Amino acid sequence: MLLEDLKDYLGFAVAGNFANHLGEAGEADEFAVIETKEKDAPKGMFPFYIKNHNSFLGTYPVCDEIIYTHGREDENLQVEAEVALICDFVYKNEKVIDIVPKYFSAFNDCSIRIQDGNKLSTKKNWGINTKGISQDIIEIDNFTEDGILSKYHISSFIKRDGIVHDYGTTSAVKSYSYFFTQLKDWMIDKLNTQEDCGPLEELTQFMGQAKDSNGILIAAGATAYTDFGKKNFLQKGDEIYVYVYNAHAHSFQDIMNDMCGMDTFLSQCSKLHQTVQ
Repeated sequence: MLLEDLKDYLGFAVAGNFANHLGEAGEADEFAVIETKEKDAPKGMFPFYIKNHNSFLGTYPVCDEIIYTHGREDENLQVEAEVALICDFVYKNEKVIDIVPKYFSAFNDCSIRIQDGNKLSTKKNWGINTKGISQDIIEIDNFTEDGILSKYHISSFIKRDGIVHDYGTTSAVKSYSYFFTQLKDWMIDKLNTQEDCGPLEELTQFMGQAKDSNGILIAAGATAYTDFGKKNFLQKGDEIYVYVYNAHAHSFQDIMNDMCGMDTFLSQCSKLHQTVQ
């Protein structure tokens, strides 16, 4: 699967699927109006790419090598390290009936952090090359606790002026608030029923392209930040690294060695490396 193939996918992401992320991102107040059925449930979903949509959402933002600021670096751009789920889906009678995660990859749901009262989606796609996905795409054996994803962790780093900084807290994929069957069922419900509220939009309006789409690319939610990640926004020249790796096969030191240029064979890892321009 290539980046070009994903142009025929719908792009959605999950908001608030890791504890503390919204607060650290400065978005907790905007999301306070949204009530969830369970205390730790994600807040909702938002679109970041809808092919042929007559708005900014129609611009394909995903790249595996570059993040363009498009002159907006003063608006506090932040890496969001996530797992991307590349999914098939079933759409009948104007409803999503099923979502079938087929592959996963490291993802950077890069975001603008200004609090302007606009919808969250407006801070997620500000032009071409404003998102990141690794082309190290890994097949999902089964999307349950017994599957391969239970072994994987997410790490993220920034290399600035030759110095490597932890950016996101290294986190097990299974530590998402919702994942596996619980997340799948929740996403099906949200795509069919989410209403316009606060920073989130009513979602059925974007599903008109479903019949012409080959699947859904879903960013499952961003990890919490380290102290450096909380206080430091992206600058031109920064190098971004996001790793989604099998922690049973590779150590954190293996990841650090790879990022520092040592010859490390990461056989069970999806690695994203982007430069900010």
